[in-house]
Amino acid sequence: MTDPQARPRTAGSPRRPGALPTAILLIGAFYSLIPIVWIVVAATKSNAQLFSTFTFQPGTGLLDNLGDLFAYGDGQFTRWALNSLYYAGIGSLLCTLVSTAAGYAFAKYTFRGRTPLFYLILAGVLLPGMTLAIPQYIIMSEVGMVGTYWSVLLPGLISPFGIYLARVYAEASVPDATIESARIDGAGEFRIFTSIGLPMMLPGMVTIFMLQFVGNWNNFLLPFIMLSDEDKYPINLGLYTLLSKGSGEPALYGIAIVGTAVSVIPLIVLLLFLQRFWRLDLISGSLKG
Repeated sequence: MTDPQARPRTAGSPRRPGALPTAILLIGAFYSLIPIVWIVVAATKSNAQLFSTFTFQPGTGLLDNLGDLFAYGDGQFTRWALNSLYYAGIGSLLCTLVSTAAGYAFAKYTFRGRTPLFYLILAGVLLPGMTLAIPQYIIMSEVGMVGTYWSVLLPGLISPFGIYLARVYAEASVPDATIESARIDGAGEFRIFTSIGLPMMLPGMVTIFMLQFVGNWNNFLLPFIMLSDEDKYPINLGLYTLLSKGSGEPALYGIAIVGTAVSVIPLIVLLLFLQRFWRLDLISGSLKG
């Protein structure tokens, strides 16, 4: 017999998630958040508390750790942070523009060798960054750019995945009929791209920028190979040097830990700021539907 209190599920009503998928998601979230929680808690501990108290017990040394962090090396951490913002911000912006232009060209223009060239670029997604680091170092050494900011910026301007993502988004969001109408009205290709293509591809550009920014912010291998001057180090490479020195000077462990916690803040702020573009894109898509 059926329960008279139970209401039948209509065709359009959403399904409630089962217990197993929910449990898996909770385990994944817990596993991902544990390192972040540990970093935040450890950043509040003094050097004595760091090695003598329970792992997840908050300490009382947060303000002292922050003061030591920004006072270290006459503001060395601030220089590292500015370097990271420069590498990640400028590099990601330029990479986004290059990827958008390339993806738009692959999506909206027909030229000889388009498909083989696109697959050749796409093959770069399969190559790990470690295999490209040494050739990039050799090229930068040949042109005399090793040890400069350009040696970190230039290799990241071409993103195979960014180009692929831009092509997919251009095919989906920029109608061919709109481009043809603009051509009939006498608009040039550059004006069509800047006035029609870029605004329509803005949510995709935000996604490319965000992915590239996170990748550049966390990039360790390329600066490690290219740079020798600590004043040009990004945050992650600078914190690595602190941990290396900490084996002989334990006081630097606390500075490195609180520096790691502070280095996550720009990524969180950027994500919160850029998510409104995705929300607006979803709203506009629902209105069009």
